[in-house]
Amino acid sequence: MQAPERNAFAAALRAGTPQIGMWVASGSPLVAEICAGSGIDWLLIDCEHAPNDLRSLLPQLQACEAYDVHVVVRPPAGDAVLIKQLLDLGVRNLLVPMVESPEQAADLVRATRYPPDGIRGVGSALARASRWNRIPGYLGRADEGICLMVQIESQRALGALPEIAAVEHVDGVFVGPADLAASMGHLGRPDHPDVVAAVDKAIETVAGLGAVAGVNAFQEDRARHLLGLGARFVLVGADVTLLAKGSEDLAARYRDRGPSQ
Repeated sequence: MQAPERNAFAAALRAGTPQIGMWVASGSPLVAEICAGSGIDWLLIDCEHAPNDLRSLLPQLQACEAYDVHVVVRPPAGDAVLIKQLLDLGVRNLLVPMVESPEQAADLVRATRYPPDGIRGVGSALARASRWNRIPGYLGRADEGICLMVQIESQRALGALPEIAAVEHVDGVFVGPADLAASMGHLGRPDHPDVVAAVDKAIETVAGLGAVAGVNAFQEDRARHLLGLGARFVLVGADVTLLAKGSEDLAARYRDRGPSQ
């Protein structure tokens, strides 16, 4: 085995080609594998709002590994200890929620890097990421294999957006419309005109700074609009919402028509 390569997702983001993704929130390795083989560019396995922990995350990572798809993990919080565990498990792409300041973003960068540039604890002999020390040179090159994205979800974060985007080794800034709507007094209304305008402005600001912008947009016309403004990694659906909507539509067809139709 060779030393870890440079991060492929970070390279794709820097190249500027739009990366279209979807959530995996079911907690199921089987569902994760189905989505991994769909042709989508990237998957976000969610540990913030979905029923996932380290033990349930591992088989999902293993299920996706054989497929040509980038896997991103969202931890429940930007905790340095949890980030260490995720990195040791083999997670290479992180999307950290609720980032509100450049200082917080810089702390997250340090959490993903070994000393002297960071505070990541050294446990490679126990870690899947290093293949239990079977990858020569892992410790010396592990830092460059990590892609760190931060999620902007509040008015406070919007006020610090240029400074957050400028933090070294932050590879992308992702705008979360749902929590931003709540922060703006429009809980449950990410489609409110004020929220829509704030998201548009945030994407344009990040792109205008030469940084990489991402966003959540399940409606196709909205997603294409944001791509046009400069968004480069966009979540356009989720496993659980596709299953919920598909099963509802299936049930409705037979319930409405009756057995003789």
